[in-house]
Amino acid sequence: MPNLYIGLMSGTSMDGVDVAIVDFSKIQPTIIAFETFAYPSSLLKLLNRLCSVGENEVVNLGHCDRAVAQCFAHGVSKILANNDISANNIRAIGSHGQTIRHHPDGATGFTLQIGDPNTLAVLTGIDVVADFRRKDIALGGQGAPLSPAFHQAIFRHSHHDRVLLNIGGIGNISYIPQDIEIPVIGYDTGPGNTLMDAWTQKHLGQPYDKNGTWAASGKRDCQLLKSMLNEPYFSMPAPKSTGREMFNLDWVERHIERMQRTISPESVQATLCMLTCCSIADQIRQLGEVDQVFVCGGGAKNDFLMECLENELVEVDLSTTDEIGMSADAVEAAAFAWLAYAFINNQPGNLPSVTGASREAVLGGLYLAD
Repeated sequence: MPNLYIGLMSGTSMDGVDVAIVDFSKIQPTIIAFETFAYPSSLLKLLNRLCSVGENEVVNLGHCDRAVAQCFAHGVSKILANNDISANNIRAIGSHGQTIRHHPDGATGFTLQIGDPNTLAVLTGIDVVADFRRKDIALGGQGAPLSPAFHQAIFRHSHHDRVLLNIGGIGNISYIPQDIEIPVIGYDTGPGNTLMDAWTQKHLGQPYDKNGTWAASGKRDCQLLKSMLNEPYFSMPAPKSTGREMFNLDWVERHIERMQRTISPESVQATLCMLTCCSIADQIRQLGEVDQVFVCGGGAKNDFLMECLENELVEVDLSTTDEIGMSADAVEAAAFAWLAYAFINNQPGNLPSVTGASREAVLGGLYLAD
């Protein structure tokens, strides 16, 4: 009997919502279907505006909260129709929501994801599990990354020390040792695609640098790269998490201004690609013995970035999660299907060794369709 859940994930890049239907009826979950649905351009502009301080924020937030939920519901309805699956066959939707702000540190630290789960439940007719991050923050954690718990459950291997590397807008790693007595480690490494995407949008008017072709046409600027790698975040100990609040276009342009010389746009793009590569590789090397690195997320499609990673991590086997049976595109959405599954089955969804929370906890809240 299928045990179907839907996972919804929209990350820092805000390029749309990833939707995965996952069957948990067997020990190894199976992705039944996966699709990505873009945000309407008008909503995307509002979402980008909400990520920084501006006028009329509360009203805009309220409108976007409903609009994001409506986009999510559209994606759910479309993927169900495209695969001839009834909503009645889905046990629950696990919705990450769209992160607007992430400031997890301190006594009043917070994280904010929008995409009203009440609206989503009503429009789809499916129960929704959402608001996963704030319980972890209430327990003193970072609220991120949450995918390492899923990675541990699905990808641990008895003979290999593995790293699962997700390159979305922000990069994050999960170190999964073969020894079950050694805790999993996971944290945000820094920028993934977000800086490259923002630079491409500014100079080419395109949402991203397809295959890394533009970056490959430039020459990295070693002085600029060194300046950016001196960002204190990279040397901070885990647990740690970050977002566009720190790594954004203004951050890039401040570093360029310090150079006091002209750097071609394509060379900046090449340097941003190397920033992502080097910040990831440096932190993987610090983990010690790692046999295998499996990449997922949008960065897995960036041929130039993958080539750079292979050159930096020559001591490990580097490939995408497709090689171990799960589409690199779908892993993060599948993680939120798993978090909904964990909630329904009263299983913890966080790893204190990753987030810094005081204890394990069942994450999320239930929003009924009825």
